[in-house]
This record gives sequence, structure tokens and C-alpha cells, in this order.
Amino acid sequence: MFSMPDKNIQFGMAKQQEMQQQQAQQAQQQLQQAQQLQQQAQQQQPQQQQSQQIQHLDNISKIKSLVVPLRETLALTIKTAAQTLNQNSQIDSGSQKTPDVQIPRFDKNLEEFYSICDQIELHLKTSIKCLMQAESSNRYLSLQVTPTRNETLGLSESTLTYPQFLATVGAQVSYTKEIHETLLAAAQNISPSE
Repeated sequence: MFSMPDKNIQFGMAKQQEMQQQQAQQAQQQLQQAQQLQQQAQQQQPQQQQSQQIQHLDNISKIKSLVVPLRETLALTIKTAAQTLNQNSQIDSGSQKTPDVQIPRFDKNLEEFYSICDQIELHLKTSIKCLMQAESSNRYLSLQVTPTRNETLGLSESTLTYPQFLATVGAQVSYTKEIHETLLAAAQNISPSE
């Protein structure tokens, strides 16, 4: 039979082995979680790079990225205005002689808000001009343009190669200049000379 100290030693060793197994399992779980996080980060990296590339090219995505800072600066501007009004009213009523706390400057917050508004306006104008140009291109040159420069193999009559497209655009620009010069000459002939 086992004596009492032997049972305690065996019980202590069993407990110690059980704790070591639990620690090993926890370490393994943490390792798996770290690997999963690393895989997710690797999967998100190309997506973020693609979205950054799109943002460099697309005005609408730039506008979307400016909406959150616009909201934040608007809220900060209104908060600063309210704090300034409150402090000025307390000073005017005589309950406070000097400002206790330095409030952020209202004009700087307002300037930042207007700056973001101007950026959004420029991106919107650019987007509108791009849409108008695409509509004009579809109306006046209804043929599709292939992105390849020299290959004419396999093209139908309803498509233009890039050099053909450049020649067509050059011809349209020269016709427009001729019309402009003709109209200027007619306007000078009609108006009385001084």
C-alpha cells in the first residue's frame, strides 16, 4: 500500500502534469489565433492596396473619404463656437473676469471645415466634367477604342485602334479651331471698326 506522503506526491505530480497540458493547449490556441490574424492581415493588405489605388484614380472615392473628416470638423467647429459664445456671455455678464480654460480658436476650425468643403467641391466638379466628357465622346464618337496601340488583328469595323482615335481627335480639334477662327473673323467684319 501507498503511504500518505506517496499519495500526496503522486497527486501533486498528476496536478502538475494536468496544468502543463492546459498550458500547452493554451499556447497552441494562442499560436493558432496569431496565425489566423496574420492570414487575415495578409488578405486585407491587397484589398487595402487596391482601394488606395482606386482612391488615387477615382474622384468619387476621394469624396467619400472626405465625408468623415467633414463631419468631424463640423462638429468641432460648432462645439468651439458654442464654447466661445458661452465664455463670452459669462465675461459680459460679469460672472467670469478672465477665461479659465483656453478654448480652441473658432476661425482655425472654420477654416479647416471650409478647406474640406473646397476639396469636395473640386472633386465633384472634376467628376461632373468627366461625365460630360464621356457623354460627349459617346455622342460624337460612338465607336469603341481598343487600348492596344498597333494591333489591328481581329478588330471589327465598329472599333478604332488607338492611333486611329488620336487622328480622329486631332481632326476634330483642327475643325473646331477653324470654326472658331471663322466666327471671330465674321464678328470682326460685322462690328464697326474704330
